[in-house]
Amino acid sequence: MTLHPVSAGVARLRVAESRDRIDHEAVERAVADLLTALGRDPQSAHLAETPRRVSSAYAELLTPREFDLTTFPNDEGYDELVLARNLPVHSLCEHHLLPFSGVAHVAYLPGDRILGLSKLARVVELFARDLQVQERLTQQVAGWLDDHLQPRGVGVVIEAEHLCMTMRGVQARGAVTRTSALRGRLRDDLASRQEFLMLAMGS
Repeated sequence: MTLHPVSAGVARLRVAESRDRIDHEAVERAVADLLTALGRDPQSAHLAETPRRVSSAYAELLTPREFDLTTFPNDEGYDELVLARNLPVHSLCEHHLLPFSGVAHVAYLPGDRILGLSKLARVVELFARDLQVQERLTQQVAGWLDDHLQPRGVGVVIEAEHLCMTMRGVQARGAVTRTSALRGRLRDDLASRQEFLMLAMGS
């Protein structure tokens, strides 16, 4: 994928993940079989539409929305941190197919180009709408921004609660998992690293 100029130095990259591989009929049959295996009647009034609803829900949860990654020339030479905090994260644990949710704090040190701020949230969603583990999700967001924006540094921190840990098994209610991924100066330069982590985790 390459950024295409649209006007006066503005560049736009159409981001469209091709994940439309859900076999809805097969999903509905599987959900009906699961209900039967759980001792429920999938033909009952309350469950008759459940297989269709579940199939639609998973399709939504596993398909990111298309968006344009819009960048602009860094005409002012801005060289300080750009940080978006508390971006919502909703994903599915690939080990138990249970949700995990929380927030992402995403920052970059601009190089030659700056990014439309809403696109940071879009990139988080791009990778969150999948079967995931939090560690991989964090690395994917950082790596994608590093590759496509080519900044001097990228930092990503994700804090999330996993229902597979809070509702089952150890049942550690309220437990939050925090992961981080750093690239460029935010990894290699101690002062930049500390500034990012302080601002990202500040109240």
